[in-house]
Amino acid sequence: MTGKERFLNSLDRKPVDRLPVTTHHVMPSFLDSHLNGKTDQDFFDRFGLDPICWAIAYAADESRGEYFDPGHRELGFLEARRVSSDNWRFKIEEVPGQAYATRRFNIITPDKTLSMILQSDQHTTWVAEHLIKELSDIDVIAKYMTHPKCDVAAVNEAAESFGERGLVRGHIACFDGFGQPGCWQDFSCLYGSADLIMAALEDPPWVHAFLEVLRDHKKIYVDSLRGALYDILELGGGDASTTVISPDIFDEFVAPYDSKLIEAAHKAGQKIVYHTCGGMMPILENIADMNPDAMETFTPADMGGDAKLAEAKQRIGDRVCMIGGFDQFHFFKGCTEEETRQEVRRCFSEAGGVGGYILSPSDHFFEADLNLLEAFADEARKCTY
Repeated sequence: MTGKERFLNSLDRKPVDRLPVTTHHVMPSFLDSHLNGKTDQDFFDRFGLDPICWAIAYAADESRGEYFDPGHRELGFLEARRVSSDNWRFKIEEVPGQAYATRRFNIITPDKTLSMILQSDQHTTWVAEHLIKELSDIDVIAKYMTHPKCDVAAVNEAAESFGERGLVRGHIACFDGFGQPGCWQDFSCLYGSADLIMAALEDPPWVHAFLEVLRDHKKIYVDSLRGALYDILELGGGDASTTVISPDIFDEFVAPYDSKLIEAAHKAGQKIVYHTCGGMMPILENIADMNPDAMETFTPADMGGDAKLAEAKQRIGDRVCMIGGFDQFHFFKGCTEEETRQEVRRCFSEAGGVGGYILSPSDHFFEADLNLLEAFADEARKCTY
């Protein structure tokens, strides 16, 4: 089978020749430090993994008075060209004298200027100051934020160039500057997860109001996906996991909004993988009830999650494709090749025996011994059906 056939059959829970094996993103810092700046496709070829092409491209809706931010340089990981308007303009300032590279993002609107601070090291970027500081800020965002659409032609060009090698993957549009695909997750990035949990308990109408804004914003993007040659798009985020929020909060504040986006994606002819890095076991059926095509990352307990692959396969394996489950922290570095191979076999025996499973590290990795990556891929290719 080609890589694409193997992935697509697994997503549809149909027979495959062998276990698909890949990774969730190839981090630029890893490529720089371990492979002399090779590309992610060089990485897939080097280790014999089933490749993924990430294609993210926005289109500006000129009928709304929107245009690409003329000052935007695409420097971030999986970043699309930012969409601005005369009422939603970005000014980015470097903040000197900090321990990490620090930038303030100012969003200038006719009513007020909103701002957030991002910091970065060689591996990742995080929020040091959140955008939403007053309850009324959500009204400013709702009034003036732009609504990027998918640049279908650009995505299709990338997909056609990639051909049958593997999976073409994207994600649902995130908030400008810093965000993630899911509605709750995007809100957490803008307000802070702890503050958002407290607001959900103390002022649920305010939380619901902005979740509706984010849902409608993302749905414009989702509706524009018709005709895009994606194989799957990511939704969700770790702040929706049960290591962060309770199942009750998930049911009230996460599922109602993200499920509408999944429904819209299916109407647009697209598949969705729901990403929950962290605790999943108490809400496996809750996520599956949202009707995604796949679920990830099935992070094991030794990495701070709670995934029990065999139990998860028994509970929801007939409803979705499962992606992830491999413990990259303990088996990509500092162990023997045989131990890495045993971890691959554990994942295959617990989740892969009847198909509908894609072996992958449970989210990102930044360090790895190259011989262990080779053992990981080699052993997975021996897991045949």
